[in-house]
Amino acid sequence: MERATQVIGQSGAFLDALERASRAAALDRPVLVIGERGTGKELVAERLHRLSPRWDQPLVIMNCAALPETLIEAELFGHESGAFTGATKARAGRFEEAHRGTLFLDELGTLSMAAQDRLLRAVEYGEVTRIGSSRPLNVDVRIVAATNEHLPDKVEKGTFRADLLDRLSFEVVTLPPLRARRGDIEVLAEFFGRRMASEIGLVDWPGWGPNALDALLSYDWPGNVRELRNVVERAVYRWEREGPVDSIEIDPFKSPFRPRPMSPAAAAVAPAPAAGAPAPAEEVEPVAVFDGGNDFKSRVSAFERQLLSRALAEHRYNQRSTAEALGLTYDQLRHALKRHELLGAGG
Repeated sequence: MERATQVIGQSGAFLDALERASRAAALDRPVLVIGERGTGKELVAERLHRLSPRWDQPLVIMNCAALPETLIEAELFGHESGAFTGATKARAGRFEEAHRGTLFLDELGTLSMAAQDRLLRAVEYGEVTRIGSSRPLNVDVRIVAATNEHLPDKVEKGTFRADLLDRLSFEVVTLPPLRARRGDIEVLAEFFGRRMASEIGLVDWPGWGPNALDALLSYDWPGNVRELRNVVERAVYRWEREGPVDSIEIDPFKSPFRPRPMSPAAAAVAPAPAAGAPAPAEEVEPVAVFDGGNDFKSRVSAFERQLLSRALAEHRYNQRSTAEALGLTYDQLRHALKRHELLGAGG
């Protein structure tokens, strides 16, 4: 598996995290990789695999948050033909696919308690049982898992098994966010800029101008390296002048024509303008429309959904920023979004 992105950095905090991962790679033990979105958790997981004695065996990746809860166990452990509706033939799970290699479980904190129970047995005894089967299968798999959540807090709240956390946390590698490694911003911007220039056919890399560098270095980068890469590559391909690239647009959605968020109910009943009618002089904040009933409970639920939708849009669907703005914990916001079927909003 070849990567277009490399692990790049020279700050002390970042190099310390890489050194810890490199030392743990040689040991056949589970490793947890912790970090905010965009900090390179999957790249570090790949590094752990490539530097391990299992380097020539499969590296199997599973994003636990990308599947509905009903399918996670079937993906992890496989299923027999007829085990459930739609299971027309037997299928090996990710554990079987990763036999003798490494299984990388991204977004570990989103696993259901039922999936955690079965995962614990697989880690503890090296056995998995396909759904619909009574015959356990022996597997030899090294687990590397990643999350952007503080799992001990989830243990205290009863949403993550303490014994599973004990088994998976032989070593914990915590990746620093980009705001904690300011010295790497220019290094990364130079790397991504040169690569983008080559991709679009620029013969010579013109470098960065002072305005662009100031913008890059003064921003807080909540999306970390992934966000930086997008900003840099966008700036390079848009630059059409001579000399160093000296214009940076952090927010590509910033526009005087940016649409205002509107609840689905309000959007459904909004009248279309008559043909040839002049545009209104100014936009008016949409009025909440409640189509779920006129009783108090229905109105409160509709208002809560509208409030969540608007807050998500205002914070570019960053759930942590939205939670802070609403005075909620991250878990409280996730529960509210799930209740209103908004978990995938903005995706």
